[in-house]
Amino acid sequence: MDILLLHNYYLHRGGEEQVFEAERRLLEEHGHRVSVYTLNNTALKELGSVRQAAFSLWNPAAYRAVRALAPAGGVVHVHNPFPLLSPAVYYAARHAGAAVVQTLHNYRLLCPNALFTRGGRVCTDCLGRAVAWPGMVHGCYRGSRAASAVVVLMLALHRALGTYRRQVNRYIVLTPFARSLFVRGGLPREKITVKPNFVAGEPQPGNGEGGYMLFVGRLSPEKGIGLLLEAWKKVKGGRLVIAGDGPEAPRVEAAARADGRITWVGRLAPAGVAEQMREALCLVLPSTCFENLPITLMEAFSAGTPVLAPRLGTLEALVEAGRTGLAFAPHSPEALAEAMEYALSHPQEMRQMRRAARAEYLARYTPEVSYPLLMQIYREALADAGEDSHARG
Repeated sequence: MDILLLHNYYLHRGGEEQVFEAERRLLEEHGHRVSVYTLNNTALKELGSVRQAAFSLWNPAAYRAVRALAPAGGVVHVHNPFPLLSPAVYYAARHAGAAVVQTLHNYRLLCPNALFTRGGRVCTDCLGRAVAWPGMVHGCYRGSRAASAVVVLMLALHRALGTYRRQVNRYIVLTPFARSLFVRGGLPREKITVKPNFVAGEPQPGNGEGGYMLFVGRLSPEKGIGLLLEAWKKVKGGRLVIAGDGPEAPRVEAAARADGRITWVGRLAPAGVAEQMREALCLVLPSTCFENLPITLMEAFSAGTPVLAPRLGTLEALVEAGRTGLAFAPHSPEALAEAMEYALSHPQEMRQMRRAARAEYLARYTPEVSYPLLMQIYREALADAGEDSHARG
């Protein structure tokens, strides 16, 4: 199969980049003819604010490039089109005779900041609106009303044009919860398929003998760093290892200086993350926003490491309380502290959870599980594109 993969790289490498590159390797390993076209947000520094805004609405250079590269009769698989690729790439692919598949890694089509969060709490004020004006009023994108207005305009314009309903043949979402949100937001249910991401390679399970609690991720407010540190003050004994970097790093560094039980190891390479996962007693996911499918959760399960997660959004379904981890009330330091205390004081139960977590990984998050699902989605997209061509003809 001829496949063109598209992705707009963020300034800071994250989970979407890992998925994009892992899926590319998976397709190449199965003998597909794969081409790649990417842009990078480092280019934003060279653009003035007016050109940035214009390109997010429609990037003519990206349109021309994708029109030339898109395989007629093949698939164009878009990962992140925002902001530089722009929705122009959908039209370019369809005009070239390709089917379009879009993986929805985040909630950008429904929420200007892509996270459904405002002021440290979940916010769905823009969900289902033709014009996401609350996001503009509150400056939800980068804390700027002007920048938010551009995102709101982009979303409203392409909703009005029918871009998202008509130019994309199939959407991939990572969880049933995400599908429910996108259906509420106006995407056609019949075009949305749930396909989780996967952990590349052959990760091996660990035994958790390090005995510590582990956080891995971006050190930013929506990831619940403040909640984690407040909860940890209420926990007696134990050790907490924090891996990652971001705007909350000074707060984490100060907490580690004040409490010898906290170790901040900074941002780790994938091999370092895998090693920490195998030795951890559990992974803590204290997020205060709607997560999608955190890579760290899949990595924890691949290592056989239970996960502590809030009863919030998709995390409530991803972590089966008492089987693959523990659940706690969202936004509550007391509830998180209680879950951590339980993990520290119930070694036998945590060992049983390790086996269940590893089984969950093998059942859902391996390349062997993901690849057939991806091929089925591509076939459906191609069939849909063919029907559209016949209808227009």
